[in-house]
Amino acid sequence: MDIDVKNLHPLEVRLLRHVNLGEAITADRLISELDYKVGQCNQAFSWLVAKGFLEEVSRTYRVFYELTELGREQKSNGTPTVRIFTYLQSNGATSLPELAAALGLEKKDVGSAFGALSKAKVTKMNEEHNAIVIGTELPQEETIIASLLTKGLEGSFEDVDLNNEEKKVIKKLAKKRGASNAAFKIVEKEDVVFELTADGDEAKKEIIKANITGEELGNVTPDMLSSGSWKTGIFRPYGVDAPTSRLIPGRHNPYGNYLQWVKDKLTALGFEEFDGPLVENEFWNGDALFMPQFHSARDIHDVYRLKNASHSKKIEEPWLSNVAQTHENGGSTGSRGWGYKFDHEFTRRQVMRSQGTVLSAHQLTKAKNPGKYFGVERCFRYDQVDATHGADFYQTEGIVIGDDVNLQTLLGLLKLFAEEIAGAEEVKYVPGYFPFTEPSIEVHIKHPVLGWFELGGSGIFRPEVTKPLGIDAPVLAWGLGIDRMALMHLGLNDLRELFTPNIESVRTRRGN
Repeated sequence: MDIDVKNLHPLEVRLLRHVNLGEAITADRLISELDYKVGQCNQAFSWLVAKGFLEEVSRTYRVFYELTELGREQKSNGTPTVRIFTYLQSNGATSLPELAAALGLEKKDVGSAFGALSKAKVTKMNEEHNAIVIGTELPQEETIIASLLTKGLEGSFEDVDLNNEEKKVIKKLAKKRGASNAAFKIVEKEDVVFELTADGDEAKKEIIKANITGEELGNVTPDMLSSGSWKTGIFRPYGVDAPTSRLIPGRHNPYGNYLQWVKDKLTALGFEEFDGPLVENEFWNGDALFMPQFHSARDIHDVYRLKNASHSKKIEEPWLSNVAQTHENGGSTGSRGWGYKFDHEFTRRQVMRSQGTVLSAHQLTKAKNPGKYFGVERCFRYDQVDATHGADFYQTEGIVIGDDVNLQTLLGLLKLFAEEIAGAEEVKYVPGYFPFTEPSIEVHIKHPVLGWFELGGSGIFRPEVTKPLGIDAPVLAWGLGIDRMALMHLGLNDLRELFTPNIESVRTRRGN
């Protein structure tokens, strides 16, 4: 075998000299025995596998859980559920806002925890809309949570060591990146084992024969010049036949081109474009969309809050008063509302926009009947990043207002988006739930590799959304994941490819 070992990188040389046929080669071993960094291990493995000098013999996927700061705080002070139960036992009937203030908890957390206790028939709301205890014992799930928190305090633990009940509970408590509102952080690890191949063993012999150690110098540094140590060093050979750098012309980002193409297409169909700030307050992000302030429905919008400034100065009238009345008693919408005291402090809290429907709510206050409007907006919502999910993402959001529009009109629009803009050949509609639309519909498309996935949600705005904002006509609404449309349109299999730091993929990918 003809092997040019002089062109091997020092990381490759040191690894090959260190291992023998039949030995297990892992990143942990190289870190311990050769003082490699994790990145250096990955580089060496990648290069040597490509050359045929190493081969992968096993790969084990493992999931660990680590306690976060929130988890440590809950271990010390108790979970919101335990604290609420204990407080109500000691203090009697209390309103949810009073609970939040007394316990120093987020109002959303109080709403979710109280909802869980109510579902387990441990607490309920009395006629005065105050929380009371009706049970004597906490839900069994709290015992499991306490056990998991204790286990986490002792150190990270593996998913395979948990029983089925513990696995079910920890799925609710853990997130991949250890968000501030998660008690546990998910840590994923792949244990990959390599072995030396026959070609790799031959390369090792050639390296030893050529007296190459992997310690040869590749660069001359200022320190080497000042000390004179370069005079006694051995340098790696310089490749005078190496190819020159290629010339790379500038070009537009393919995804940027696609977003502009979508805007052009919708504008050509007669839609007017709207836009707005990335920072919104809770009023427009949820309250104006008839999402109750203390309801678990808020949990589907896991927002990022602003530290400075934490609250907006004011909310525009008459929209604030109209929406507050709708939440409390239905106002003039014909609804009974949600039956709670609207929190004017909470509604001013500033967050990163979590959904494009915020801008549709803004547009209702100035829209015409009939009218067609759309936007392409960046949204921010904590999510576990994978092939079809991102923590920040684009949505195409829109509304159609008209006395004659109906569900059939909406289905036609969804079909247009799925086929003409996403390029899907198979489309289906699934009943869904959104607090601000009734009926609510999810549109799903079939990707050739990823299979069926949700493109987005849609529906007809409820009167509790439209009437407080000055519209007394049917309003069709949709919010579709334009990142997912781009997967189909650009022929990709992973959302992360749209935002890859790999500049080479941007240089070679074809776009519009």
